[in-house]
Amino acid sequence: MKEAIVKSGPEVEIVDSPVPEPNDDQLLIKVVVSGSNPKDWKLPEWLNMPGNTGDDIAGEVVKVGKNVTEFKQGDRVFAFHEMTKPGGSFAEYALAWQHTTAHLPANTSFEEGAAVPLAALTAAVGLYRHLNLPQPWTPATDETPLVIYGAASAVGIYTVQLAKLAGISPLICIAGKSIAHVESFLDTKKGDVIIDYREGDEAIVEGIKKAANGRKLLHAYDAVSEHGSWENLSKALSPGATITTVLPTKHEEVIPESIKISRTMVGSVHEEDKDLGFVYMRYFARGLQQGFFKPQPQTVVPGGLNGVKEGLSNLKEGKANAVKFVFRIAETS
Repeated sequence: MKEAIVKSGPEVEIVDSPVPEPNDDQLLIKVVVSGSNPKDWKLPEWLNMPGNTGDDIAGEVVKVGKNVTEFKQGDRVFAFHEMTKPGGSFAEYALAWQHTTAHLPANTSFEEGAAVPLAALTAAVGLYRHLNLPQPWTPATDETPLVIYGAASAVGIYTVQLAKLAGISPLICIAGKSIAHVESFLDTKKGDVIIDYREGDEAIVEGIKKAANGRKLLHAYDAVSEHGSWENLSKALSPGATITTVLPTKHEEVIPESIKISRTMVGSVHEEDKDLGFVYMRYFARGLQQGFFKPQPQTVVPGGLNGVKEGLSNLKEGKANAVKFVFRIAETS
């Protein structure tokens, strides 16, 4: 099979590889569309870890392990591949564990399905494991303000949607070029607001405080975790607050002791948070089918695996404004 190996740069080499074999609890999936995420270029560059870094799979089941009961050959599925392991999504065939695989609804395209898994699960892990906020089936009964930094990103917009489904409000969102995209999900009657990060750090901090309107701010989801985002949050939140970030931070000398920082790592759904991964993949499928959960818009990068370099370069250069770059594998030359 054809497989894309991502190296620092990003540089991408298309190689011929054996079709991977699923274990007893995995599925082999023919990848119709692969998604992409910033970590796909960061791991090879930051950690010198070249490889097939794709993790967002949308395709058709080819083979299942003997313990797999929910899926069969020919099923349309979307799945989250286990990061850094063999069988990634930048290939004609990929592997996924059954608990992070879900049926793709008939009304959802492969492109839409490929835009969901990693980012949406990252949102869920951050909200429910690290911030310990109410979940959609046990929604908040009291006003629960939440600050979302980078709300237009895929992780950010999925955090917005899950928070709304759980009755969490008001939502204080920080965004830039894609403010209109975020606005479409907010309810100003509940106090939801957007702050434009392009106005500068001081304006962001003051805007968050103003939006709080005297309320205690105890929860923040930092979907950016760069360029001073968590520092700005620490200046605006109340003592005792928790910030969850999606990247490592060097915060010890900057953040007040009264503010806790907890790092969200979506890989936990393949370790200690398997049940969370299982439940939320199926919840996303139900939401896509019924329309209460919307995929981040997609831009198809032409060329299949030959387009992976372009897509990851666009991510590195910050060109993903409220979109997910996806690849139709059959277009590979």
